[in-house]
Amino acid sequence: MDNLAGVSAFVQAAEALSFVEAGRLLGVSASAIGKSVARLEARLGVRLFHRSTRSMTLTAEGRLFLQRCQRILGEMAAAEQELSDTRSAPRGKLRVSLPLVGGLLNPVLATFIRRYPEIELELDFSDRRVEVIEEGFDAVIRVGETEDSRLMSRQLGSFHLQLVASPAYLRQAGTPQCPDDLRQHACLLYKFPTTGKVEAWPVMDWDKMLGDGLHASAVCNSVDTLIYLAEQGQGIACLPDFSVKQSLAEQRLQQLLGAHCRHTGSFKILWPSSKHLTPRLRVFIDLLSEQLFPL
Repeated sequence: MDNLAGVSAFVQAAEALSFVEAGRLLGVSASAIGKSVARLEARLGVRLFHRSTRSMTLTAEGRLFLQRCQRILGEMAAAEQELSDTRSAPRGKLRVSLPLVGGLLNPVLATFIRRYPEIELELDFSDRRVEVIEEGFDAVIRVGETEDSRLMSRQLGSFHLQLVASPAYLRQAGTPQCPDDLRQHACLLYKFPTTGKVEAWPVMDWDKMLGDGLHASAVCNSVDTLIYLAEQGQGIACLPDFSVKQSLAEQRLQQLLGAHCRHTGSFKILWPSSKHLTPRLRVFIDLLSEQLFPL
């Protein structure tokens, strides 16, 4: 504990560049701060401050040590807060960015709101890859791979893109037997709202087929609209399996070229690694993990 007290005294003195101010903040004398820092320097075998009668500055070793000590004290404060939070009911605002897949997420969000009425959910649906920390989000749900050392993550589940069409369309236009047959069919394409790019279908030579000019009977940025158009016999669509599960079960749609499609996507929730898990964020992550892709 003496070591921790010395570290705390050093951090206060380094941030204030004053033993007097550090003593005031810690409720001890300037002399006590000075002695504590001197003992710390003796134990470390380095000088942490350049001191004169008029000023005090950190040495190179002091600057390096300060960064480590601030991190240690920050982790301790976060741990204490986390333990304190476990004794209270989850409450407060939770700001979350989510992909444009409301049909998948809406039932879980409704359950969360019913279960935790003291938490205010602020939901931002977008296909834009938001800057989690810079834009002040508590968490984001993302589709696909993520690489950011500043973020913690948990896998929520996986999905597959499937080619589907209505039985009526297939009776009229025939059933494609290989990817190249898609050139002879009406295709319903999804366009990302932010980038304007068409989503690639998980079949061989897709880019070439698209470049050669597929017959696109519709291009839109709404999954719900693509499902409706496909069910109405307007062409073949490429959609996430969770969005067409009911349509397939009720035989309003039929899966195509299953042996030729190669795709697996993942859903993850991410949050800043610098933040300890508040009760409201912890229960949100736990509920999504349990109910978004139930076994």
